[in-house]
Amino acid sequence: MVQDQADETTRQVPDLVAAMPAFTDYMSRERGFSHHTCTAYRRDVQDLLVFLDGAPVTTAGVRRWLAAARDRGVGSPTVARRIASVRCFAHWAVRRGLLTEDPTLRLQTPRVTPDLPKVAESARLNDALDALNRLADDPIGIRNLVLMELLYGSGLRVSEVCSIHVSDVDMSRRTVRVMGKGGKQRVVPLTAPCVRALERWSTARQELAHPDESALLVGRRGRRLDVRVARRVVHETTSAFGDLPDLAPHGLRHSMASHVLEGGADLRYVQQLLGHASLASTQIYTHVSAERLRAAYENAHPRA
Repeated sequence: MVQDQADETTRQVPDLVAAMPAFTDYMSRERGFSHHTCTAYRRDVQDLLVFLDGAPVTTAGVRRWLAAARDRGVGSPTVARRIASVRCFAHWAVRRGLLTEDPTLRLQTPRVTPDLPKVAESARLNDALDALNRLADDPIGIRNLVLMELLYGSGLRVSEVCSIHVSDVDMSRRTVRVMGKGGKQRVVPLTAPCVRALERWSTARQELAHPDESALLVGRRGRRLDVRVARRVVHETTSAFGDLPDLAPHGLRHSMASHVLEGGADLRYVQQLLGHASLASTQIYTHVSAERLRAAYENAHPRA
């Protein structure tokens, strides 16, 4: 019996290492995780296996790995993601017979208090987009304008914007179909300025895009716009306007959600716009709006 357990331990780790491609395929195809999530989860599991250095994957081993991360100053959000990574892997590995039991069943995920998202003032952001519209006089400039309008006007994630095909845009209905997290599709409205920018882009795109490229937004080489390039464009664009904070793409999405709520929209409507699976993910924007209301009150009220 003891020898059988030793043989199982000896066999286990090489099998787990060799299973990484199959685990990644499972996350992508069956769970519908994004490329970013698949990469992060796989990296976490590989880091755990390296840390264990041939020892079996047990609850105690996973706890030692997490404790070592905390000792290095790793924060609660990252620890929570690592637990999620190993939990996903363990569930899959038990089903595949690679693990005899799930070592994460007795693990508790640390409570993570989300930071309030950075948002821009509505008037300043609108002025910046109007100025960008006036300055966009070449294909790259018009593409950047469309990128900004989609991120702020429709509240899309940068990965969603870069995944849009030309055929996903319905100009007559002023909507765009996007693929969200978990492979879930949704249709969101386009603002009037975004529609005008898209009309300009339909002509300008012909100067950049390869004939067989289906992506709506393309790079200088005519292929689908890379997410990293899109992030850089947003940083450079927002930092070029002195009245704006240096926003990441998600900052534009945050700003849209906050501004729509401040305008009186129902929280569930905003949930549908953003593609949140849970209303709890959307509720953070009520805190943002409350913070901004408090700041305006204290600045304006003589007795605040």
